[in-house]
Amino acid sequence: MGAPSHESAKDFLLFVNASPTPFHAVDSIQNRLSKAGFKEIKERNSWALDLRPGGKYYLTRNGSSIVAFAIGGKWKPGNPIAMIGAHTDSPCLRIKPVSKKEAVGFLQVGVETYGGGLWHTWFDRDLSIAGRVMLRLDGGNITQRLVKIDRTVLRVPSLAIHLDRQEPFQFNKESQLFPITGLVAAELGRQAKAKLPSSSKQGSEDNSSNSASGFLPLKALTERHHPAIVELIASDPNVNAAADDIVDFEMSLYDTQKSCIGGLNEELIFSSRLDNLMMTYCTTMALIESLKASDTFETDSSIRLISLFDHEEIGSKSAQGADSNLLPSVIRRLSVLEPSPAGNGKSKVAEGNFVDNSKATAYEQTLASSFLISADMAHSVNPNFVGNYESNHLPVINQGVVIKINANARYATNSPGIVLLQEVAKRARSRNSTIESGVPLQLFVVRNDSSCGSTIGPMLSAALGARTLDLGNAQLSMHSIRETGGVYDVDHAIYLFESFFRNYSKIEQKIIID
Repeated sequence: MGAPSHESAKDFLLFVNASPTPFHAVDSIQNRLSKAGFKEIKERNSWALDLRPGGKYYLTRNGSSIVAFAIGGKWKPGNPIAMIGAHTDSPCLRIKPVSKKEAVGFLQVGVETYGGGLWHTWFDRDLSIAGRVMLRLDGGNITQRLVKIDRTVLRVPSLAIHLDRQEPFQFNKESQLFPITGLVAAELGRQAKAKLPSSSKQGSEDNSSNSASGFLPLKALTERHHPAIVELIASDPNVNAAADDIVDFEMSLYDTQKSCIGGLNEELIFSSRLDNLMMTYCTTMALIESLKASDTFETDSSIRLISLFDHEEIGSKSAQGADSNLLPSVIRRLSVLEPSPAGNGKSKVAEGNFVDNSKATAYEQTLASSFLISADMAHSVNPNFVGNYESNHLPVINQGVVIKINANARYATNSPGIVLLQEVAKRARSRNSTIESGVPLQLFVVRNDSSCGSTIGPMLSAALGARTLDLGNAQLSMHSIRETGGVYDVDHAIYLFESFFRNYSKIEQKIIID
């Protein structure tokens, strides 16, 4: 297979280590897009004077979902859009709105399970806190700030085998999954040394300054959570405020152990949140890389678009999920974008106000000719559990991107999509060369006696009517706090997606179905 290229894998590690929550992932993506020349736009604004063929743009929703697109120089209303969708969230433990707990001398933090995690893997891990706070500024405005505590703060302790020899390990998620964050005696000593007021008094005094009437609709944060937790969040360099200036927060726990490259030949990636930050990263970098050859972009008649959603792990039914109007509304606004007049760099968007009959069906025409790749991590065969896999479909880490197929439409893949992806893969550059020498592909189906997961692919294909294919890089231990992927596969996915963006306009015309 040759020596692996570590450049992309190492850059991915920087991304995933900086992205413990969807908010951080979107922030990291925004920074990369901005450096690549993308301009931020807002959903609430008209795009009529801002968008033009040849331009690069992005928008966010809730700070946890992001859509970015580049408009080909030869774009016309009703032309196709080459789309890749992924998701920014992963299973985790989230701090409850009232998290303050104590038991037998220990400080505990109440948490909720988010998504379908392998929760036993969260025991005995070094955990910390990350998320966003809503911060009241001096002028009275409230803004979002991101928080990432870079030290171990919590741990979910397992029970010693001497006290319970049950096999397999079982526990109650509501009563036995609470992390400890310290000892009551130590916290009382800290408060006494600092001469802190009691929680009830502190809550009353702190929040009276933030309310004209002094009325508190909710209890103070320092009453709902351990004061030390609130103070720790307030001390984060990105917040740097008094605890009483924090109006509310959304915090999750994350594993402080850094993602890393491992294996005897440094061919593996050991990391949290591979599902689905690896696909999120590869999708973003492919869009950026596809635009570096300006000649191909200037002559492209399509739009290259990525849409990275929050809340896939809990069903996508939210304002920022894939089952929302986010992607359809963006496509509708783009589908009527006028081409650039000769000698004029500007174009106009007729947003919902069709000027002539040719634009009346532009949205439907665009969807009929577009294609969506649903990029979500796939299952590698596990050598310890080979019997759990369909014997003729055994994807392997570092052997190429995995096409996911399901007869019951749990995945959206069909044969025209597989044909198209093979053409895209043939035209992709390889890991070891800049020439177009191809990216390998693999196939996956589940056993008939096994349940099958799903993705954003089926719901988006149904909502849009656009052709869709599900794929992802192979990984082990999906939904564990610590997952395993492949170094080579980072480049495999980037090169495949880059080829998709560059070549879709030409390939799409040659695969005729309807």
